[in-house]
Amino acid sequence: MNIIITNNPMVREKHVGRDKIEFLDTDCLGVFKAVRDRIHQGHSLVTHPLSGSVKPGETPYKTVIITGERVSGAFKIDENSLFLIEDSIQTCLKLKTSVMKKEWSEKVLADFQIIDYNLISC
Repeated sequence: MNIIITNNPMVREKHVGRDKIEFLDTDCLGVFKAVRDRIHQGHSLVTHPLSGSVKPGETPYKTVIITGERVSGAFKIDENSLFLIEDSIQTCLKLKTSVMKKEWSEKVLADFQIIDYNLISC
């Protein structure tokens, strides 16, 4: 079973009982850092952190799926996954200020949740 790391309440709600979910009360950067920590523990990316055309600076929600099983072998790190998440963190840092200054209505937030949910549901 894979692990879903998310800050999207819709993902948490729709995947309860189906998948292992790590729900974080944080922003996109916090999600990426949690994913990076798991990669350092031996997990690998299942979905690309920057999937879709919505940049981290344009949405408050992000969901990333990683393997539930760690890479076999002691202290083995999936270097490709590590490169992708580190690159995603840098992209997020470049764009972070734009998302932090925005205040969205509940309807817009719900739309962002649907977009993020659909990216991992395909």
